[in-house]
Amino acid sequence: MPPLCAVLVLFSKVYGLLGNIIQPDTLVRAQIGDTVTLPCFYSENVFDISWYKQPLGQKIQHIAVHVVKENDPQLFNEFNNSTRLSAKGTKGSFNLTVSQVEPSDSATYHCAMMPFRETIFGDGTTLMVMGSESHNRTVVLQQPESESVQPGDSATLQCTVHTETCAGEHSVYWFRQGSGESPPGIISTHGTRSDECQRSSGAVSPTQSCVYNFPKRNLSPSDAGTYYCAVATCGEILFGNGSKLDFKGGELSTLVWLSIIRTGVLCCMLPIFVLIYCKRHK
Repeated sequence: MPPLCAVLVLFSKVYGLLGNIIQPDTLVRAQIGDTVTLPCFYSENVFDISWYKQPLGQKIQHIAVHVVKENDPQLFNEFNNSTRLSAKGTKGSFNLTVSQVEPSDSATYHCAMMPFRETIFGDGTTLMVMGSESHNRTVVLQQPESESVQPGDSATLQCTVHTETCAGEHSVYWFRQGSGESPPGIISTHGTRSDECQRSSGAVSPTQSCVYNFPKRNLSPSDAGTYYCAVATCGEILFGNGSKLDFKGGELSTLVWLSIIRTGVLCCMLPIFVLIYCKRHK
């Protein structure tokens, strides 16, 4: 392969222009007991394709692999005997289904393929189990529900954890789901507590309330989206209902539009140029 062709192919792979792995659902909310299917599509000849699970703050786990030339996917480790997880592979897709969803299913699920001796991961699908019931009677509340802001403003998102039977520190994570294509990755792994956790002795059982603040300063339109608080406590992960930040007005400037148009032209024309050039110089 000519050096220029190799450079163009590498450039295209870096920007995801020649073949890709697509997880269309970046965030899936489910209630306890639901059945959800996480789709994964791939557009390149691969030897095998896999699903991985990464719970908050834990190591990534290999769930399943589908050797493209074979029919039945293989489940691994503790997932091998699971009656709730199943994977189905067809040409160009490999879907993971989770039935009778439980709180322990809350995690980010990555689809990954291996073309040409390299592993390519999808953006991931974050599954949030929103069930209101908790074995430890823990409730996560978020404020405000929504807020309209302008560029340069500041906002403080609040996450309050109420628990009856589980005291102690909590691991708090913040996610953001924007209106664009970016996945809802973790943007903060801890909050700043406004006050010490307060305990109260109720008539039925003692309770503890902890407040975590997530301040955002000098806001810009790129900060728009829904922010979710996730609390890992007493062996389970609980999610708040989200706080939405909206921007008033904010028309795109001429420079932004020019950037969008330029990027669109590049993305559309470069793959065609690469294919034509490489075919001529085989």
